[in-house]
Amino acid sequence: MSDRDLKLSNYDFELPGKLIADRPIEGRHNSKLLVYKVASNEVIHDHFYNLPSYLPEESLLVVNQSKVFPCRLIGKKKTGGKCEIFLLSTRPNEKGLIKALIKTSSKKNIGDQFFFEDGLIAEIKDIDDGNFFVQFNREDLLSYLEQNAKIPIPPYIRNGESDELDKSDYQTVFAKDVGSVAAPTAGLHFTEEVFQSLEKRKISRAEVTLHVGLGTFAPVKTDNLKDHKMHSESYYVDSENKEKILNHKKIFAVGTTSLRVLESCHNGDEFQITPNEMKDTDIFLHPGVEVKSINGLVTNFHLPKSTLLMLVSSLIGREKTLELYQEAIDNQYRFFSYGDSMLILRDE
Repeated sequence: MSDRDLKLSNYDFELPGKLIADRPIEGRHNSKLLVYKVASNEVIHDHFYNLPSYLPEESLLVVNQSKVFPCRLIGKKKTGGKCEIFLLSTRPNEKGLIKALIKTSSKKNIGDQFFFEDGLIAEIKDIDDGNFFVQFNREDLLSYLEQNAKIPIPPYIRNGESDELDKSDYQTVFAKDVGSVAAPTAGLHFTEEVFQSLEKRKISRAEVTLHVGLGTFAPVKTDNLKDHKMHSESYYVDSENKEKILNHKKIFAVGTTSLRVLESCHNGDEFQITPNEMKDTDIFLHPGVEVKSINGLVTNFHLPKSTLLMLVSSLIGREKTLELYQEAIDNQYRFFSYGDSMLILRDE
């Protein structure tokens, strides 16, 4: 690692706008797959449905089963002006309040009320560091959100304007635990057909939960990566999946969120997993931080200067990562959440 690997400006690259995927490809597993074998420095261009053929038999895929919830509420203020509430969690805090961002054309104060379809009312009860803590007038909030709120697709896809298709498109087929405001996008490529092919090769699946927060979109604002403070996210591993992880020698993370869970549970020599307990992690993986928990990673192609790009660079180096990204661009791969995928094999 050199000092250049810790400079934010060195994680930039030019991406043609036409390569930003605004919809998933028809048949999720038909997306392209760039395979990089670290040991041989070999690059292979394939399709995601052939993923099982690149993984060793009796290995383990670890996926993030967190489910995205519709968290964008569009309503009105008492004055009739437009407002938007972006819920950051489905779980109330100890005061029964839910953390949110609020967008209006005027200053917001404690006591302000906002009005939505079917009589839903939100009231600001507390304000802390730009975040608002709101109380709603109904207990069945999650079911209300499922019916009336919008899926929070990232701002670089259709300017963040979601529609009904996103309620299914922006969700993995194995999503279970509600709590994310962004999808673990590497998992979007999986279909039941792919899982059947994995099973034929005796490749197992473990499920962990990390609720993806809005911080996943937060830009790095420090020029030196060592000065960046990573956002914190909550994760969870149950007893059954703990045993799967402990009983497999070859482990492959599906997505950056799964890797953050695994690395947070690893002490450098072995896994130390406390099961059935919600924990927080603010781990920041970048060149100079050695990743020891996995044998490989399934991931998408990420934004320039993003912490996700730096995470991939922690596995194979910044220069190699940017080289592979350029090869993906040259071969017309689709980028970001609805785009194509990459498999990094650290050993063979």
